[in-house]
Amino acid sequence: MMFASFLLGRLNFDAFKHPVVTEGAAVGMVVGALLTLALVTYFRKWPYLWREWLTTTNHKKIGVMYLIVSTLMLLRGGSDALMMRTQQATSVGSSHGVLSADTFQQVVSAHGTIMIFFVGMGFMFALINLILPLQLGARDVAFPFMNATSFWLFTSGMLLVNLSLVVGDFSTAGWLAYPPLSELQYSPSSGVDYWIWSLQIAGIGSLMSGINFITTILRMRAPGMKLMQMPLFAWSVLGSMSLVAFAFPILTVTLALLALDRTIGTHFFTAGGGANAMMYVNLIWAWGHPEVYILVLPAFGIFSEIVPTFSRKRLFGYTSMVAAIWGIVFLSFTVWLHHFFTMGAGADVNAFFGIATMIIAIPTGVKIFNWLFTMYQGKIRFTSPMIYFMGFVFLFTMGGVTGVMLAVPAIDFQVHNSLFLVAHFHTMIVSGVLFGYFAGLTYWFPKAFGFKLNEALGKAAAYCWIIGFALAFGPLYILGLMGATRRLDHYDASTGWHPLFLVAGFGALVISCGVALQILQIIYSVLTRSWHRDLTGDPWNGRTLEWATASPPPFYNFAVLPLVRERDDFWASKQLAKPSNVQPKYEPFLELKSTGAPIIIAGFAFVFGFGIIWHIWWLVAVGFVGIIATLIARTGNDDAERVVSVAEIKKVEAEIVARMEHV
Repeated sequence: MMFASFLLGRLNFDAFKHPVVTEGAAVGMVVGALLTLALVTYFRKWPYLWREWLTTTNHKKIGVMYLIVSTLMLLRGGSDALMMRTQQATSVGSSHGVLSADTFQQVVSAHGTIMIFFVGMGFMFALINLILPLQLGARDVAFPFMNATSFWLFTSGMLLVNLSLVVGDFSTAGWLAYPPLSELQYSPSSGVDYWIWSLQIAGIGSLMSGINFITTILRMRAPGMKLMQMPLFAWSVLGSMSLVAFAFPILTVTLALLALDRTIGTHFFTAGGGANAMMYVNLIWAWGHPEVYILVLPAFGIFSEIVPTFSRKRLFGYTSMVAAIWGIVFLSFTVWLHHFFTMGAGADVNAFFGIATMIIAIPTGVKIFNWLFTMYQGKIRFTSPMIYFMGFVFLFTMGGVTGVMLAVPAIDFQVHNSLFLVAHFHTMIVSGVLFGYFAGLTYWFPKAFGFKLNEALGKAAAYCWIIGFALAFGPLYILGLMGATRRLDHYDASTGWHPLFLVAGFGALVISCGVALQILQIIYSVLTRSWHRDLTGDPWNGRTLEWATASPPPFYNFAVLPLVRERDDFWASKQLAKPSNVQPKYEPFLELKSTGAPIIIAGFAFVFGFGIIWHIWWLVAVGFVGIIATLIARTGNDDAERVVSVAEIKKVEAEIVARMEHV
């Protein structure tokens, strides 16, 4: 018995017993993974995948891999949302729906965790990796090895979340795991531990990415590019990553303290041990509210690229837009307490945070008006990215109005913990984050892959998302005012809520149609890409520097680093400059070689996290020692870089020219 306890910790056969719904999801996930592995093995693609993708340090390929993982997690998180809406539409009166109360709470926790950490953050890092170095005129990010390690830590955290479908369970304490519900006494299973360590591992990767992209922006800009000549997307990334650098250490420490409470019996947050659970709530929201702006600022930057392009005008109010970004960055750290006005902090504290919350609406409003002024008297083309933008303007403004309402403590006391709050949060995140990233992915897809996405399917998907969202979350505002609380899995028929839950469920179905159309759009565009291929760059008549390279760019981005003289330098050179007969002067440069160290580090991190979750301490030791040993081995590698010669550059350039002539 002692040997079994040492070998397996608290892992036993009961960990593999699940409700039917969870078992179905687990079987589907395992079958899909095994089928993928079998196909890769059958077609003998492992050497290619290992050489070209799994060990790459190229920022563009890392961006594509972020995109793939985040898309898979969007499907998982969307499925959770459909299950929640189905449960609430069918669990009324004598009917108890399709999920048990415990399973429903796990689904709620998983949905929030996945959509924030593994969809929103994933799409954000995908676009930053794909576009930021190209916009800055850089050949890569500042720390390519760190960039690859960040991605694989993100993937490792994602795998831990999904492993809970197979071994153990997931948290029932919500997506932010408030004590005392997340304490060991009330959540003795593995669920909260899965939540802690998946976020801890992925969060460390996010912190590393933040440091990397800040350094890239400050140190890797093209010759002549001053800060006030950077595209707005680069400014928005700088603001967002600055928030990452300050906020994610708070999350790391908070998760570590909660893990210590659960694992070795400390009492940082346990009220019974003399602590105060509200300290956890303060810490988690000191990270959590900046996290909202970490996600939304790059989406604002995307809209600042899209609106001028499809209005065929220069962006209105560039300087004020930059100032608004930094106003949001500063104010985002002054509003966290509005998430728990009801804690009893007192009128003075509540008044301060209420006023700060109202003030933060000002820089956001500046951006909305500047985008609208950019469109004014412009030659607007309503492409699918612009349709997402128009949906964003309408929904985000409505969400902002409800946010100012919630900034009034007296109103917040009435609707706190209700579906009104859920509707407000989703309005800001879905319209402000997902719509922005969907627009950016459509806009920059030709740059990343060399061909456009089908516009008709893209527009249909955008309309489904906008209409479906209004139907899914409009009723929740009303339900919240009627008294419906969040995480509600059953209610009485006498409440009169059922028709509104039915409408919300139908809205979720419309959104799922939008997701299906997006998948169909990608499949159809890939199958017909020979008809749309555009290797010349600039398929959207873009304004910023990334469109100056071929689509997709070569591995080195720019054969000759561009000299930037003004904002929108690429646009100005297209419109005004005459063709030059001067031959470019190629120079050799260093490139980091592919390396398996990042994926090995992430693998040991996965082992480390799994070991702590199940108290398998020898496995924890293996994971920790493996991480340290891999880092030491990597540090001692003096042959990590290779020289890209002038001959290699000329060869690739000739291939690009030949393909362009063929097209």
